[in-house]
Amino acid sequence: MHLLSASCVCSLLIAAILHRASGVETIIGRYGETLEIPCNKGAFKPEDVFMTKWKYDKGDGVAGDLLVKQREALNIISDEYKSRVSLADNSSLMLSEAALKDERTFTCMVVSGVDIQEYPVNVLIHKVPAALQISDKAVELEIGKRTKLGKCVAQDANPAATITWLKNDQPLAADGEGITILASVQVDPVTGLSTTSSTLEYAAGKEDTDAQFTCSAQHTAGAELETVPMTFTITYPTENIVLQVIDQGPLVEGDNVTLRCVADGNPAPTSFFFHMPKGDVVKVKDADTYTITDVTRNSSGEYKCSLMEDGPMESSKNLTVNYLDINLSPSGNISKNAEEALAPSLKIDASGDAKVTWTRNNVKLDKEPTFNKLTYSDSGLYECVVAMGPLSQKASFELIVEGAPVIRQLSKHLGKDGQNKVLVCEAEGSPKPKVSWSINGTLLDESPFVNGKVTHKITVAPTANLTVSCTVFNMFGEDTKVINVSSCDSDDGGQTRMVVGIVCGLLVASIIIGLAYWVYMKKSKQGSWKTGEKESGSSEEEKKLEEKVEENSQKAEV
Repeated sequence: MHLLSASCVCSLLIAAILHRASGVETIIGRYGETLEIPCNKGAFKPEDVFMTKWKYDKGDGVAGDLLVKQREALNIISDEYKSRVSLADNSSLMLSEAALKDERTFTCMVVSGVDIQEYPVNVLIHKVPAALQISDKAVELEIGKRTKLGKCVAQDANPAATITWLKNDQPLAADGEGITILASVQVDPVTGLSTTSSTLEYAAGKEDTDAQFTCSAQHTAGAELETVPMTFTITYPTENIVLQVIDQGPLVEGDNVTLRCVADGNPAPTSFFFHMPKGDVVKVKDADTYTITDVTRNSSGEYKCSLMEDGPMESSKNLTVNYLDINLSPSGNISKNAEEALAPSLKIDASGDAKVTWTRNNVKLDKEPTFNKLTYSDSGLYECVVAMGPLSQKASFELIVEGAPVIRQLSKHLGKDGQNKVLVCEAEGSPKPKVSWSINGTLLDESPFVNGKVTHKITVAPTANLTVSCTVFNMFGEDTKVINVSSCDSDDGGQTRMVVGIVCGLLVASIIIGLAYWVYMKKSKQGSWKTGEKESGSSEEEKKLEEKVEENSQKAEV
């Protein structure tokens, strides 16, 4: 119980509140405190007063004397008030331990000279409730059923306190249906103090879950008391159930999944039935969950929960267990002959759309590999990654393209020293072919074996014209090519081409001269009828032409 109004603290410090009613002054005193009853508010001078007398109404119109003061002498007459009254300097009556029996009229009589005046004062005694508490508190409230929530009691007040019930700080009023408030007041026969009781009957709804109920007491003295808020358990039957999947994220094979059946009743049901996709029914007691361990693709389907095995109230949910299987053919290590065809096959069995990525020697490919005619450069490690949601599978094959070696080119050129010859044999095959030469030479260089290709270079110093052969071989076969090497060759590529050009030019010139000579002779035979002088000149020209042709022929032979 707590005090709501701060003004009541100040009011307790005030001895009396004065007011006029029907010409008679009325004052209000606090129960148990000292009350000052004024005598004409001290409007007269004490030295002018011959005698002051206080009397009180004993009931039924009978007056009783309290005390008399003449000059300095004070005489208390009443035995009833003898221990509780005294006279102030201003002739006010001081009444201690005010009680309800003091609610009566007290009269002050003043004698001054030949004048006698009386000043009656009505006294009222007020008391705030000593305590405010709730008893007979309900254990729980059933929805829709009017139940006695509790009894609020404001004890020992005067006048009687007024009680108000509140829900979430809002006053409740009786409506004859869901809210009934029964109030009563009892007076203590000994003290005369009143105890107010108020009983609340309330029909709760679901919205009253966690609602705070209090009662407050209002009193004319200005003090307001309020009880500590209280809440109640609201009970109601289940109207709906919901099946929930506790585990988050997509389900995959091997996972555990927990199902929960949630009912909106209070208290919640203590047992549930879980229905499996294939018709099995599992009952759980004192729990609302059921866990399925190590799920497989066959665990997919519709799951249900209900309060009864075949009851109409149920909830369902479809579960999908994701799976991903792949089969790559061929796989592992694969050996193929050059120029053969190869079409790898990737089969995917999945619960959804999958994404496929291919790499060769860890380098991403734009598409799935397929080979119409294998080459040695196609050798390598091929790997595919198939992904679908949280699932991922890998498969791979390592392709080795094999075949008998072939010499693609056998060439020669002059060494850097201008004397030795460098012979170059370029071959292709797999496994790596070995290279042998028909003459001894100094190995100048051998290239790395990449994509089935190898280049072998040697240096020789021929002393005569030679025919040199290069032979390459592996487990599948061999190949040989020959090349002519001369000790006097200037095998620079540019010089060779120049010599060939000169020879061809001389041959063409000889042919042109011979053709001109033939034409000329033909015309000469046709003109034999001409003069002898002309014939003699022709013979000389003919000789000169024959000599020129002979000279060109010799050059061509060289």
